[in-house]
Amino acid sequence: MDYKTIRLKKGKEESLGRFHPWVFSGAIADLPDGIEEGDIVAVSDHSGHHIGLGHYQIGSIAVRMLTFGDEPVDDTFYTSRLKAAFRLRQALGLLRPDNNAYRLVHGEGDFLPGLVVDVYGTTAVLQAHSPGMHFSRDVIARALTGIDGAGIENVYYKSETTLPYKARLDPQNDYIIGSYSTDVAEENGLKFHVDWLKGQKTGFFVDQRDNRMLLQQYAAGRSVLNMFCYTGGFSVYAMRGDALKVHSVDSSAKAITLTRANVELNFPGDQRHEAFAEDAFKYLSAAKKDIYDLIILDPPAFAKHRSALRNALIGYRRLNARAFELIAPGGILFTFSCSQAVSREQFRLAVFSAAAQSGRRVRILHQLTQPADHPINIYHPEGEYLKGLVLYVE
Repeated sequence: MDYKTIRLKKGKEESLGRFHPWVFSGAIADLPDGIEEGDIVAVSDHSGHHIGLGHYQIGSIAVRMLTFGDEPVDDTFYTSRLKAAFRLRQALGLLRPDNNAYRLVHGEGDFLPGLVVDVYGTTAVLQAHSPGMHFSRDVIARALTGIDGAGIENVYYKSETTLPYKARLDPQNDYIIGSYSTDVAEENGLKFHVDWLKGQKTGFFVDQRDNRMLLQQYAAGRSVLNMFCYTGGFSVYAMRGDALKVHSVDSSAKAITLTRANVELNFPGDQRHEAFAEDAFKYLSAAKKDIYDLIILDPPAFAKHRSALRNALIGYRRLNARAFELIAPGGILFTFSCSQAVSREQFRLAVFSAAAQSGRRVRILHQLTQPADHPINIYHPEGEYLKGLVLYVE
């Protein structure tokens, strides 16, 4: 098949020679006539030598590379990439009788830039972050239901908030294949209601699965405060870890309702848990010292773009400083940043500054990241976004 060709400026092909999957708009010498957002385009160097194929879009990232070399982008391409992604999840041991929630496709990390797919039981939630993946959604959905052993029967498309606004694609959240069956998924033997219809992202944050298990190991006999609790994942794991009491806080009343439902689903009638719909900073300001000896800070992204970086780092410092003030001696703090714009070093410096401000003795027990079903393409370090520290506070 003939594709329209985007020619790069001289020397701008070097990053593609290192298999980085993005072409920035400033690297382009010539755009062909009639090119439209979402088109599959060929990319060549300044001399006209073919490099590979990708999805074109208007914006800073002009092309997301799908292939390098001569591999065509067709139905077989998507089937092959999705089956390879599934084989990795099988190798990771994520498909078990006690676990059916996992990320099947993590964009560039699975060589499908612009695509995210999370699986909850028999339902796959498909999220497009580029016009090209939006236009390919039907092909992808069919390929998902055709993966042997995955057991995917329903594919829900949820991209109203993830596609570029200026593209004017007007995506509709709806089932591409199948229909609603159940909203309950299982993670490490715990059950969760997953709201992919109205919830954030795909309805559940599977990226904290391993870190929730780690928290469970520390929960026995402790009084736990779970800030920004959303679905209450950390709270439910703390309950299973024999926590003395668990308080869940989120500014969203809807999130608190979901947290209560998830606790009830696993620990019906258990009085150890309380949930509060309240602003995080207000709650922390009013809380008494030394009540909690296990605190989780897992806020939403404070910086979605580099322009917000300075304010984000101030926010992380403020948040952690208050946690250091509150936590009881011998307490453990799980603190996270999911902002891609914040580097591991910058986050650690913000937490270090907060610790120094408190004057307390603090030791790092664990340095955390995203789980293996959120792989990082070695040629695309930008794929690392989740940073976490587990701290022992005297």
